[in-house]
Amino acid sequence: MQQDKVKIKLTGVSETLLFPLWGRAQLSKEYSALFYDAKAIELVEKIDYDFSASDMPFGGIMFNISRKVNLLPAFGSIALMAKQFDDKIKTYITEHPRASIVNIGAGLDATFYRIDNGTIHWYDLDLPAVIDVRRQLLPEPDRVTYIAKSLLDPSWFEDVKHTEDGVFMIAGEVLQFFEEAQIKQFFSMLADNFPDGEIVFTAMSRSDDGFRAWIDLFPPEQRDAMRAAWTDALKDRWEKALKDWWEKAPQDQKDKVNDMIATLKTPTKPKGKEWADIEAWWEQLSDTEKEEAVRDLMTAFCGGVVMWALEDANEITKWDNRITVLDQFPMFKNIPRDSLSADMRRVIDYIDESRGLNIFHLQV
Repeated sequence: MQQDKVKIKLTGVSETLLFPLWGRAQLSKEYSALFYDAKAIELVEKIDYDFSASDMPFGGIMFNISRKVNLLPAFGSIALMAKQFDDKIKTYITEHPRASIVNIGAGLDATFYRIDNGTIHWYDLDLPAVIDVRRQLLPEPDRVTYIAKSLLDPSWFEDVKHTEDGVFMIAGEVLQFFEEAQIKQFFSMLADNFPDGEIVFTAMSRSDDGFRAWIDLFPPEQRDAMRAAWTDALKDRWEKALKDWWEKAPQDQKDKVNDMIATLKTPTKPKGKEWADIEAWWEQLSDTEKEEAVRDLMTAFCGGVVMWALEDANEITKWDNRITVLDQFPMFKNIPRDSLSADMRRVIDYIDESRGLNIFHLQV
């Protein structure tokens, strides 16, 4: 008897956790010898969620394109970040077998199930709405504790026990959603509460070129197929998705979209900042202008949600002399390429060469 699917509802930044989950599941199916996440496959099959109808105006469109064109190189390559984190944790718990591991911005990540040595203590930290969904889909096993708090809430440090054998933290693609002043506060709190603890995290480079540079990596025929799929997705989804998002978005996010629209090279601009003004402006554009506008908005959006970027971890040591850099490297350093498709190799080689995404390992 087939198990009933579980319906979930997430909005805003919290909804972004579903796309790396889908990427880890797809990567596991296609490249199981390199990386395998059984829980990711299980969760994607268990969740009653239409990725193609996401409330996120960009996310839903990108997923629609991914069903028409092979975008595993994009989703799957980022999922390889999990392998890098796994390797770092395994190295640490070899010397600290009873350590406490904290997954900051855990989302629906299932790292514990991949690396558990039978003695570590694991903590998944995320916002209350996310932890509610996590408990619904992944009830806490033994030695795992869920913490429903913001990473900026200092009380979460009191929830982490069993620190005698060390504390190791991971933070994948979460710090970028905070302002630099908040990140400084966060690292100071780590040094105050977990002296000699270690953290591995990702950060985007300030020089990342975004969506437009990424799509240009593919061969001409594949770019043409992606553009065709993009045009179809625009007709089916863009206006409705943006309108739905607009009705729910806080004013500061609407202001950011208006600022992005003001920078576009379209011959006309909205006459005001309300939805009716944007809708009227959109209808004036030709199909070609609409495609160009959305590509530019996508690039701006990808950069716009990144509030904090980092080039060199030594910048953080200037904030607090208790922080030491242990390692920093491009996202896919030492990831075996032989089994990967040419498209995926092209994407991860580009990201590493451009240093668009990097992994940092610090001691606090």
